[in-house]
Amino acid sequence: MSLTAFRVVLVIAGAFVIFLGLNVALGGMPTMKWLGERDFFAVTDEAQYRLIDNHIRFFGGLFAASGLFLILAASDPVGYRQGLLLVFAAIFAGGLARFSAPEMSVVFEAEIINSLAAELILMPVLAFWLSRLRRR
Repeated sequence: MSLTAFRVVLVIAGAFVIFLGLNVALGGMPTMKWLGERDFFAVTDEAQYRLIDNHIRFFGGLFAASGLFLILAASDPVGYRQGLLLVFAAIFAGGLARFSAPEMSVVFEAEIINSLAAELILMPVLAFWLSRLRRR
């Protein structure tokens, strides 16, 4: 299993995670609409909305930072092994958390299934691949 290929996958994954994170960090609950523009909620309590929106922006920033870490870790994946495993585990846990949705059918909709596959399949694959890498 190639170290170079793993590095490329980390950079691509990191860039995608940064894109998704900034979409939320900069746009809040309505997002920046980089993945499409659809109105999906109406604000009924402006003060509560501002509080929750601010929390959502924090999580978007946290997600974007994890993408930056993936790109940084591509410079020395073996040296950053523990941090990478933590990020992979956190994304995997986020995928599992999707199953707490009150309406289970949404988890398997077309807009979700690719993300779910990345979270529940790609993250363990990357963790396994990382476990096989050695320093050169």
